[in-house]
Amino acid sequence: MVQKTLYKTKDYAKVKFSIDASDAKSVELLGLNDNWKKGIRMARKKNGTFQTEINLPKNSRHEFKYLIDKQTWLNDEGADHETPNVFGGTNSVVNI
Repeated sequence: MVQKTLYKTKDYAKVKFSIDASDAKSVELLGLNDNWKKGIRMARKKNGTFQTEINLPKNSRHEFKYLIDKQTWLNDEGADHETPNVFGGTNSVVNI
């Protein structure tokens, strides 16, 4: 799930990424700002979801995926849309 908080007086938005992965040991968010090599570790919440919040510039577009336990790639069903990637699959997209 992707939740955006837009600020009228700032040039960025706060974006909260959340995924239900209660059986996972770790979840990373990759691809934002074209950083597919170093993921952002997401924090496990008591309810089993993993979450992180990131500030992203307004009027921008970002592709991303979740990496579960360093082996399984997942898209976010709550993303704005999906776009094809070079591996024959798709990436999630968030528009700010």
